[in-house]
Amino acid sequence: MVDIFILLVIILLVLLSGLFSGLTLGLLGLDKSELERKIKLGDKKAKKVYSVRKKGNLLLSTLLLGNVAVNSTIAILLGGVASGVIAGIVSTGLIVIFGEILPQAFISRYALDVGARTVWLVKIFIIILYPICWPISKALDKMLGDEMGTIWSRNELKEIIKHHRRSGESKVDRDEERIVLGALSFSDKMVRDVKISRSKVFALELDDVLDKKLLSKMKRYGFSRFPVYGKRIDNIKGVLFLKKLVGGGEGKKVRAVYNKEAKLIVNENEKLDKVLHMFLKKKIHLASVFNKEKEFEGVISLEDILEEIFNLEIVDEDDFFEDVQKRKRVI
Repeated sequence: MVDIFILLVIILLVLLSGLFSGLTLGLLGLDKSELERKIKLGDKKAKKVYSVRKKGNLLLSTLLLGNVAVNSTIAILLGGVASGVIAGIVSTGLIVIFGEILPQAFISRYALDVGARTVWLVKIFIIILYPICWPISKALDKMLGDEMGTIWSRNELKEIIKHHRRSGESKVDRDEERIVLGALSFSDKMVRDVKISRSKVFALELDDVLDKKLLSKMKRYGFSRFPVYGKRIDNIKGVLFLKKLVGGGEGKKVRAVYNKEAKLIVNENEKLDKVLHMFLKKKIHLASVFNKEKEFEGVISLEDILEEIFNLEIVDEDDFFEDVQKRKRVI
């Protein structure tokens, strides 16, 4: 009868050993910042687990102390019912297989689910072992400092998005993947990478007369904005808006209808995210691009930046060309 009781106790202790071991790997493998994000999105399981995971060193001390205590008790009990060598072999086999390998393999895959279901039990052990584990956890907090959350680089975030999209369980579709990857990439690019080069720009001189031939040519290219220069292309003065010519403008000179307030100059080495901010702040959609020698190199539009973000060529019903880089010289 005593042997059966001891056997039942050993089975219970092996289960506890497996729980301690599995939760140590599973719960501490959950990133605090990731749990915080899940909580903000309304994940109830994450909220339950975070209640014990937020104090990582206290949780670690409790689970490890509990695991060591349980494993030591198993070895002592087996030593009472079997010889030393046999007890050592049996206890090692039980602990390694049922107390370490199997629970860690299972719980590591379903850490959030198992953690949420067993958090009440973990809290009980924290309370029981608190007098011993609290000083240890405080000492670890002092020595190691606050636990650092995981921070991913842009390239790592890209790989995460790609992995999620390719996963059968992900709700991220191909279009969302393309947009997110474009948004993560565009800020690394410079104006020179996406600008419309000087040889492809349709520009107007201040003294150009807006006769039928010129107006027809302007409409043919489908632009809504045209850079305006004085005498030479390196002397950008502003922008002419095609809408200003609706209902009139024919026969006038460009200088009479262009907008000098819409002038925006950017360097070809500026980052796209900075130029996007300038566009939005100044409410301007077209900028002239210059090099460090203050020579005109081309133009860049808000649409060009959006194409980089969406990673897609934007073509509307009025566009004459799909790929602006294939346009012929029209200056």
